[in-house]
Amino acid sequence: MNRKTLVLPTVAGLLAPVLVACGGSAGSGGNKAIVIGTTDRFEQTTDAPAPFDPAAAYDVGVWNVLHSGFQTLLRLPRSGAGPVADAAERCSFGDRNSEQFRCTLRKGLKFTNGHALTAEDVKFSIDRARAINFENGPVSLLSNIDKVETPSELEVVFHLKTPDATFPQKIATPAAAIVDSESYAKDKLDDGFKVVGSGPYAIKTEVKDDRVAKVTFTRNDDYQGPLKLQNDKVEMRFFDDSASMEKALKDGDIDVINRALLPEQIDRLRTAADKGVRLHESPGAETSFLAFNTDDSTVKNKAVRQAVAQLVDRQALTRDDYHRTNEPLYSIVPTGVAGHQNSFSNKYGEPSVEKARTILRGANVTSAVPLVLTYATDHYGEATEKSFKSLQKQLNNSGLFDVKLQGVKWADFRPEAAKGKYAVYGIGWFPDFPDPDNFVDPFVGKDNFLGSPYKNPKIINELIPQSRLSSQRDAAARFFQQAQDIVADDVPVLPLWQGKQYVAAGDKITGAEWALNAAAELQPWELGRGV
Repeated sequence: MNRKTLVLPTVAGLLAPVLVACGGSAGSGGNKAIVIGTTDRFEQTTDAPAPFDPAAAYDVGVWNVLHSGFQTLLRLPRSGAGPVADAAERCSFGDRNSEQFRCTLRKGLKFTNGHALTAEDVKFSIDRARAINFENGPVSLLSNIDKVETPSELEVVFHLKTPDATFPQKIATPAAAIVDSESYAKDKLDDGFKVVGSGPYAIKTEVKDDRVAKVTFTRNDDYQGPLKLQNDKVEMRFFDDSASMEKALKDGDIDVINRALLPEQIDRLRTAADKGVRLHESPGAETSFLAFNTDDSTVKNKAVRQAVAQLVDRQALTRDDYHRTNEPLYSIVPTGVAGHQNSFSNKYGEPSVEKARTILRGANVTSAVPLVLTYATDHYGEATEKSFKSLQKQLNNSGLFDVKLQGVKWADFRPEAAKGKYAVYGIGWFPDFPDPDNFVDPFVGKDNFLGSPYKNPKIINELIPQSRLSSQRDAAARFFQQAQDIVADDVPVLPLWQGKQYVAAGDKITGAEWALNAAAELQPWELGRGV
């Protein structure tokens, strides 16, 4: 089957929530805490000494906490892709070339410890993240900043090294979270799980054995920003597996689940067989990939990577391992995002052993290629192991590969992957912001978060810079389409599937349909308790 390029609405339009199982009652508020369950793990380790420090945190689970505890100058709205003012009263580019960005802060902002928040704190926060330059952190989102100036207590001016129309979206992420300059050191990470911000909630953590056991979000009455809180308190509780989390939801011990549901759990909840629980479903921009260390001897030869791309059967993965709770993905830019095209399908077509053999023989590879596929055992859900066993079987059944699997705990997986210790590994991606740039630059850009040795001069020096000249992001689509075709040919990463978004909630919980925004970020302030 030839999958031609699809032209779809932008992700903002696609993320309208759908209620799958009916029931529930209207209303919000109440004093009883709304409890969110998760299987995420927040641990303090040698490689992650400060899990809740914005200069170090670069994971969707942690960001779900930071978005509630810290303010940024801008933030994504309830729905839609264009950022709106948060700590800022207004922001805009001060020139036509998108090289100078100016923001004016709201008056009277203060942190939860009572300290005033001024433009100097904004500058301090940005300069601090760039100075610390934590290797597994989000500093790449700030790498285009040349300098930050503060003409007054309420004014901040960003001078950029090169034009970047995506900059407003980048400073809407926790990479640009505003920290208290009196509470955080300027040149080192803050050990532990402290959160001193000015966001909609004050954050308190309970820690056991260097691991977070519970996070409490309490309404911050001093918060000034656009968010309207539908509750006074939220708790985040942690579970070892999805089964115990689902049971807690059905028993009424927790109220909401927003991640790590297994496909079979989604099937059960979707049919509304269990009264008292509703499942909310919406299109999503979560993506899953195989990443290749292109300097590793086993996959350095492009033909080996192309042969893997020729063999992988995404339809079987999404059908058999994920029960169609996600969709096959044939590009680094997912469907629903401007500029998407099915570059991998256009190049490789249907999975074919003969075509893969031809690719390898053309590169004088005549014996089975040994590969180790590495995956995180405790981060992307319990279906991960099953899907990697399927990938192993697909490749080994061709007779062209001899694949072994390696499962690694997330605390070790992420830093080891960044250091190039794995030849091929599975990686998931939740967008920092819903723009095609954020599905290209983080994977194949100059300062990509993978730490990948793959560098394509045309993508880095031409296509990404040219795309950032366009304030109208649809006009930048042609540059990303070229980048997608280059990636499909070189295969530094291999897209596997694109996820949907699911939120399961008790039928007395309101606002669950708005619990996730266009970047799959948790919005706990939308949750209320019906009466």
